[in-house]
Amino acid sequence: MNIKLQIAFFVFIGIAILLGVFWTIKTEKRLKKFFLGKKAENLEENLIILEKDIEKLKISKEKTEKELEEINKKLKKSIRGLETVRFNPFPDQGSNQSFAIGMLNEENNGVVISSLYSREGMSIFAKPIKNGKSEYELTEEEKEALNKAEIK
Repeated sequence: MNIKLQIAFFVFIGIAILLGVFWTIKTEKRLKKFFLGKKAENLEENLIILEKDIEKLKISKEKTEKELEEINKKLKKSIRGLETVRFNPFPDQGSNQSFAIGMLNEENNGVVISSLYSREGMSIFAKPIKNGKSEYELTEEEKEALNKAEIK
């Protein structure tokens, strides 16, 4: 074998050994620093406690996700849009005592309630709304209240 090749081989082996020793010393220092003032039993106890805490967090997360799902379902059905329109159906008498109230959820389902006021009495009407529409004919004021209450 060539002498230069042998020297290069031994230099390479020497460098590898030095790097290995350096890495070992550095790792030992890090481990000593990590274990400083702690016994092996304490570390094992701490790991067990951490494992239990992580399991509790997983259970809590699952519970919270289920509760959020339920809240979102309820929220979709709750009134999200609410608008009142006051008007005077009889221009020759009274003021804006009549009204139409539109109440819609996130899916534009709900109800429109209207009241017609006159000197002789008051009439109240309620009309169900599905997908922003009613199977009953709506007055202009009821349509306006629904349009303003609609979730966009």
